Amino acid sequence: MTRHSRWLQTTLAAAALAVVPQLALAQTNWHATVGAQSRDLGRQALAFFPNEIWIHVGDSITWTFNVDEPHTVTFLTNGQVRPPFPVGCPGFSTSPATFDGTTCVTTPPVTAGTTFTVNFTAAGNYKLVCLLHENMTGAVHVLDFNEALPHGQGFYNRQARQDAREMLSDVDASNGHGHDHHMSGDNVTAGAGSEVSATPGGSRTLSVLRFDDDVKVIHVGDTVEWGNDDPVTPHTITFGEEPEDNPQPPSANVTVDEDGARHATINSKSDNVHSGFIVAAPQERLGLPQTPLGTTRFRVTFTHTGVFPYICALHDDLGMKGKIIVLP
Repeated sequence: MTRHSRWLQTTLAAAALAVVPQLALAQTNWHATVGAQSRDLGRQALAFFPNEIWIHVGDSITWTFNVDEPHTVTFLTNGQVRPPFPVGCPGFSTSPATFDGTTCVTTPPVTAGTTFTVNFTAAGNYKLVCLLHENMTGAVHVLDFNEALPHGQGFYNRQARQDAREMLSDVDASNGHGHDHHMSGDNVTAGAGSEVSATPGGSRTLSVLRFDDDVKVIHVGDTVEWGNDDPVTPHTITFGEEPEDNPQPPSANVTVDEDGARHATINSKSDNVHSGFIVAAPQERLGLPQTPLGTTRFRVTFTHTGVFPYICALHDDLGMKGKIIVLP
């Protein structure tokens, strides 16, 4: 072999070695997680971990759902109106899905043990949302291959663990219990949450899915008031049978007080009473019409003695239950 041939062979081999890692890098599968929770399931971090990732065109991201509270991984198209639950895009995507910014991609509401992969085939900056939680967002920056990525998978793993720990240990959410927002009567906090927080990539919230005074003793004729202290997550107060279909509207035997609170009367253990969603109004946004006040309070007057168990129809599987003991 001539000196020139050996040089050419060496040069081509070096070029090949330089190309192979680039091609492999351009088809990297990245990993992220959805949600975090306490051991008793009562504290739910409504967040993507991490909520901001930089990747290359041709790469994919696999999200692992880690919690018992349902979430979605959703990429809407630019300007698309957020669809109501549980419509989807409409419809839902199968994994792996492909997203280039022109067609919506979303999972159905899913829980722990599920994974979902999205392949990104076009450069762009894309917003990641959960259709069930308005203030749960993130960002995926898809760069052309010749652009350098700022972080590797190890960085995102460490960031995800740290962010999840910090959110679940947030003391503000615990301090939210025990509200005294009404001038009289017995009060129960129906869920609490820390303020909506954010990183440059998106927003997130910690929700406490518990009734703070889950066993309350009252007397005949008393009225109990439930108030939702969470800035994002809806809850219900449901006695008896759960609604079979849509849990959002209240049962027909619920009225509205002068101050906007919903109110029902329970005369028997066989009565079925459902508050519908009690939830804060959406965040205000400049340039959009003002939203009305949220329905955040529900009252029940008890006219007979007995033990009256109740649940949040959305989160009873996570342990959000209580009972009212009515004495003479």
